[in-house]
Amino acid sequence: MKETVSVLLPYGREKLEFRIEKDRLAGIITSGIEDYRPPFGEEELVARAMLSPAGSPPLRELARGKRRVTVIASDHTRPVPSRILMPAIMNEIRAGSPDADITILVATGCHRGTTFAELEAKFGREFVEREKIVIHDCDSPGMTHLGRLPSGGECLVNSIAADADLLVSEGFIEPHFFAGFSGGRKSVLPGVASRRTVLANHCAEFIADPRARAGITDGNPVHRDMLWAAKKAGLAFILNVVLNGKKEIIHAVAGDPGAAHAARHGAKSKKDMFMLDIYGTLGPRCSERETLA
Repeated sequence: MKETVSVLLPYGREKLEFRIEKDRLAGIITSGIEDYRPPFGEEELVARAMLSPAGSPPLRELARGKRRVTVIASDHTRPVPSRILMPAIMNEIRAGSPDADITILVATGCHRGTTFAELEAKFGREFVEREKIVIHDCDSPGMTHLGRLPSGGECLVNSIAADADLLVSEGFIEPHFFAGFSGGRKSVLPGVASRRTVLANHCAEFIADPRARAGITDGNPVHRDMLWAAKKAGLAFILNVVLNGKKEIIHAVAGDPGAAHAARHGAKSKKDMFMLDIYGTLGPRCSERETLA
């Protein structure tokens, strides 16, 4: 009998174990941030990001004079540590506008609605009972037409987001297999967009595009639509984090959605940590990636 080795495969919140013959295992690829832990705690990383936003005044300044504020929160399918991020966001908004009417809009995209139990697990019972939370429904008639995406599809966004005096979002940044990176503009499209808009953006033609790949945003048609939708919806400020393999915050960015998510501040500066260049054996793809610097 051939010698086998055990491999753990992440699956939901657990890990599945399977065994494979040792001579059939070339190696196990993990990112450079799998076990990374920064010198600061999670709350301090978030606080530092909020104090030094990229390309934007502090959130409390943006909130001054704003009455209707919407904060887009991630849903139950994302490991965003909302228990840490959302209080930081809410405190800043209320510091600038104590009487603001704040709605937390859970960005389910086309996923099923988040349950009350999942909200409690994500935000904490006290937070859920205290704050006004609305679950996005991509099939709801309560959408605002913002025009047509660069791709030509209709851009329909939840009116709670589109009609806000100030629109803010939380999220996390990691490679996305056809949007380039998650986070930033994705909180609007697909997060709080209509099913029709999501399907126009997540179409087979775009996903098959050679630029719709993990780590690529330049020329990516999926990313282009998402960025356009976020700007048209008025997304003004984001708080995004990078997580290690234990879902702990190891980096945080805040500020203007474009600046905080762009090179030097967010996603692209993390490419070396997130991704290994395994394209050397794939011919043309290797040269394509070399042009991204």
